Amino acid sequence: MGVEIDFQGPLFDGRAEQAMTDAVTDARDDVAEFAEEHVLALTGAYFRHPTGYYESQVTTTRVSADVALVHDQGVVYGPWLEGVGSRNAPVTRFAGYSHWRQTKELVQARGPEIAERAVRRHLPEMGG
Repeated sequence: MGVEIDFQGPLFDGRAEQAMTDAVTDARDDVAEFAEEHVLALTGAYFRHPTGYYESQVTTTRVSADVALVHDQGVVYGPWLEGVGSRNAPVTRFAGYSHWRQTKELVQARGPEIAERAVRRHLPEMGG
């Protein structure tokens, strides 16, 4: 007498694992895209005399499988624009725009929702 068990489906053939990997990748990319778009929207709204150069330097770099960094590529006057440079108030009257801090706060608040949407898009592939 013997018992034969046959396991089939996404959980056992690797499709669920691949779908989860895809969901994490999409979540990372979606949150980073949201952050990049938001910081650019703020620079467009706040900058009084934009040249376009600073905005052209804002980009997203994939740091690892689950981390993306949105940054200004180290533009030398970036800290001054943000308001954390040595030449901001009280040295001068310019306090900065705080566009990066505002974006960070919004991403912290909305990031989980954005990531959840990415995971939900992949649920059918996971067998759920």
